[in-house]
Amino acid sequence: MNILVVGNILKDVYLNLDSRTEGFEVDKNGVKWLDFGFNASEHHFFSRKSSLGGAAVTLEVLSKMGLATTVTGSKLKLEDGGLVADDTANVYRYIMVSDGRPSYLVPTEYKTTHFEAPGDFYDYVFIDRSAKLEPETVKQIESYLDLSQNTKLVIYLRTMLDVTLNQLIPRANLVFVENNRGDSEEVQALQLDNSKLVYVSEGNLSYGGVSENVAVGRIDVLTHLSAYSIAAATILGGFILGKSVEDSLRMARVNMENSKLDSVLNLEELEDITKNMDPTEDLELLAASLVYKPKGILAADESGGSIKKKFAQLNIEDTAENRRDYRNIFLSTPDLDKYVNGVILFDETARQQADNGQSFVDYLISQRIIPGIKVDQGLEKFEKSVETYTKGLDGLALRLREYYRMGLRFAKWRAAFEIHLNEAGEVITPSAMAIDENCRILAEYAKECQSAGLVPIVEPEVVYDGYYGIDKSAEVTAKILDKLFATLADFEVNLKACVLKCNMVIGGKRHSNSTPDEVGEATAKVLKEHVPSELAGVVFLSGGQTVEQATDNLAAVIKNGPFNFPVTFSFARALQDPALFTWKGDNTNVEAAKEAFKARLIANTDALQ
Repeated sequence: MNILVVGNILKDVYLNLDSRTEGFEVDKNGVKWLDFGFNASEHHFFSRKSSLGGAAVTLEVLSKMGLATTVTGSKLKLEDGGLVADDTANVYRYIMVSDGRPSYLVPTEYKTTHFEAPGDFYDYVFIDRSAKLEPETVKQIESYLDLSQNTKLVIYLRTMLDVTLNQLIPRANLVFVENNRGDSEEVQALQLDNSKLVYVSEGNLSYGGVSENVAVGRIDVLTHLSAYSIAAATILGGFILGKSVEDSLRMARVNMENSKLDSVLNLEELEDITKNMDPTEDLELLAASLVYKPKGILAADESGGSIKKKFAQLNIEDTAENRRDYRNIFLSTPDLDKYVNGVILFDETARQQADNGQSFVDYLISQRIIPGIKVDQGLEKFEKSVETYTKGLDGLALRLREYYRMGLRFAKWRAAFEIHLNEAGEVITPSAMAIDENCRILAEYAKECQSAGLVPIVEPEVVYDGYYGIDKSAEVTAKILDKLFATLADFEVNLKACVLKCNMVIGGKRHSNSTPDEVGEATAKVLKEHVPSELAGVVFLSGGQTVEQATDNLAAVIKNGPFNFPVTFSFARALQDPALFTWKGDNTNVEAAKEAFKARLIANTDALQ
């Protein structure tokens, strides 16, 4: 990958002042500030250091991550781990430090950044934090992008008020915005797509629902001026290298917290430090990312038997190639990351390759989508009973460790319950025994997941079938949830790092159709009364509903909010069926199938609004 950085090379001069001398004023907060009427001869310096800043920092970070990087109009390059320049810096900045607190002397007007369209085509153009662009320069960049249509544009906005960049912003693939959150009205006015925004501040880095807290001391070894540049460049480098959002933000944090004036970490150092961090410490962050609205989770984890039945409907041969092609329709749909936070895979799919040769796991990570895995091994009947439990605990810890190494970051386990009534209308099944045992299994699985660094999705499904009303569905769902959360507490499962996937409260198919209003009201009531507020979030399964029914019921539940936790969808058939019946096993129909799938994604994300 070739990256062209548009920005200024700065010369940062660090003066470590002896704070015991005169010449400082103390403000009402007790902070010392330099009195600019001081006599320079009265001051002493512990040290005087200088370093290249601005675009030079960006170049060093990206180069040390193994990415070929050039700063426009400069001969600056990285050699033997250090920056070498045949030209002088464009701008000088003086950073005067006393008692660990910096004061800055910077030009009121930076030198205008020069841009000359290169003869070669670059994969990325990065408008750096240090850039000062004139309208004519912006036009030159636009012209270059028109010619090099495969070049991606990345912009760092120091302020939302930088109107010179307005016309470039809609073309940007990624935009770094300074401070925790930009003003929402300004973001909207500038047509900034939230899926493209990375927020950078001294204390926090965030993208979408992922956030990383940072501890950077503003001292002479590194000031926030350099820290901002290090953060943006490291995140960009991580994204280019196909790292997950979590890993990219974490590497940026590590780089910010461990870099010195003239030395940032290289890729090997970044990976070693992040690899040795406790994988369980960011589970809550991962869980929050999975349920970040207005996106959902795609369930593409049908077992071998389930997908065989799907294919049989359309006389599609059940081969590994056809199964790969079918899953590839969904995973390679353009802009998938705008609609889903994560995808649940089946083991076979996690080991198959996307069209570009990457594993599906790595491909999803490169699209900033969290890959997950179905880890249960299907249903088994209790001895002398029609009720079932879910298999798969044997060897689970070893499988989870392997999945973590493969890059998977969450898992799903399904338990199934069927409602049967006696002649008096009383619930016969699920029995207390079946509920207790399945909840114990779910809790044991969840604990194993969190120990391995994966977020568990626990799925106790009341199967949408049978002859029972919506009141019985609510009664049974509530009973199961009460037992589940009590058991999770017994196993000391961290609910902030756990997601519930459950059925909506609907009367059985053979009873009568429940209206969306009834479903929305009944489901919301059960969630509010039986789900702990500390839970990371709730996602709904579509569970045998029609495509439109699942979407209408989802919208009805959302209308009966708000809830104390995020609520979104994790559909399989309600998202996939239109694509399946469009594809029919014929790869000439792939593009049409993707459009059918995308239409359902849009409908369901709209239902969350």
